Amino acid sequence: MDSQLHFGQPTQRSPQPSQVRPPPALVTAAVTRGICRWLDDMGFSSLVEFKLGNGRRADVVGLNAAGTILMVEVKSTPEDFRGDAKWLEYVPYCDAFSFAVPPHFPWQILPETCGVVIADAHSAAVVRAAPLHKLHASRRKALTLRFALSAGQRLASVVDPRL
Repeated sequence: MDSQLHFGQPTQRSPQPSQVRPPPALVTAAVTRGICRWLDDMGFSSLVEFKLGNGRRADVVGLNAAGTILMVEVKSTPEDFRGDAKWLEYVPYCDAFSFAVPPHFPWQILPETCGVVIADAHSAAVVRAAPLHKLHASRRKALTLRFALSAGQRLASVVDPRL
């Protein structure tokens, strides 16, 4: 055995392809895409990185024709969830709040007071429904206007990058 190749460290077996996890940023992007597709299938328009009135940014927000606002916080790893309690500040800005996680995530660690959706880049499935808590009419109006303005600005920037 050539000690220079191993630098004196024992060699470890390479993980099997099924054990290799993509970087968290790629997992987050895939879960976000799947959530947006799921929202679309349910009749919601969605925006990612939606700025709230309290200055926080929600990962995904959906708005349907009835005016229902669903907010989804994407978590790619348990460490990501444990290290971030900002999601508590999102709940007052939606009718329903859920976490979206990849299939390998141990979703049982998520709070029972929130919905849970398992998602990949192509689709999503609800494993725990989000409890409904209706927004006050004035907050709903403010959020709906913010949603419309954000969507319009994002579309305008695609048509004219100068904007």
